[in-house]
Amino acid sequence: MTGRHTDKVAFITGAARGQGRAHAVRLATEGADIIAVDLAGPLPAAVPYDSATPADLDETVRLVEATGRRIIAHRVDTRDLDGLRAAADAGVAAFGRLDIVVANAGICIPQVWNEITPASFRDVLDINVTGTWNTVAATAGHLVDGGRGGSIILISSAAGVKMQPFMVHYTASKHAVTGMARALAAELGKHRIRVNSLHPGAVATPMGGGDMVAALGRALHSNPQLAQMATPFLPDWIAQPEDIAAAVSWLAADDSRAVTAAQIAVDLGSTQY
Repeated sequence: MTGRHTDKVAFITGAARGQGRAHAVRLATEGADIIAVDLAGPLPAAVPYDSATPADLDETVRLVEATGRRIIAHRVDTRDLDGLRAAADAGVAAFGRLDIVVANAGICIPQVWNEITPASFRDVLDINVTGTWNTVAATAGHLVDGGRGGSIILISSAAGVKMQPFMVHYTASKHAVTGMARALAAELGKHRIRVNSLHPGAVATPMGGGDMVAALGRALHSNPQLAQMATPFLPDWIAQPEDIAAAVSWLAADDSRAVTAAQIAVDLGSTQY
């Protein structure tokens, strides 16, 4: 790997496993120190896959430290703005700066539109939208104060470019994240802070485990003609977390210094028709 992020500091949410862990390890391998945040505890009851655990977060710490870089990990719910601010402040105090923010934490609940409860709609919007906003609110001031510019990467989804059937609340949340990135890019650009949204399609992570496949199957049975809406162009059908992390690394680097307010799809072409 290159040293493209040598001595930078990255703040990453949802870092205990899956894409968040891949982002942390990739950026650390390329020279960054990491402030890792994860709930590492129970998710809302309607979420059909297992929660990340403290042991998962510990494993991210181990993998980052194995690269030779430093990491500070915090168990924080992204809905807790004060908790995120405390984690960001502690990380900047320890490492002396902040350069990269990756708002990665989110949840997904497959449900037919008329089976979405007020509780599950609220949980998805609170975590995916308010949690993303809280992450920016807790960290962007440090980028401004640093005077070096920076990169904020909001992890949206293919559902934030096109739509995801049987996930009205998820689709709404990820479209909101896409718009949030564009609006933040406009205001933060004067500080040389770039804000972009990244749009993964299907990715091989624990989010696809547990009862997730069964929940999707039950929803698809209600309207089978929607089943092929996310068919990719490439033969792999599913990306790996490291594929998304490579895009994160590029958006965090000077290689993309002229890229802001962009929607970058890493979805094997599934949103392009």
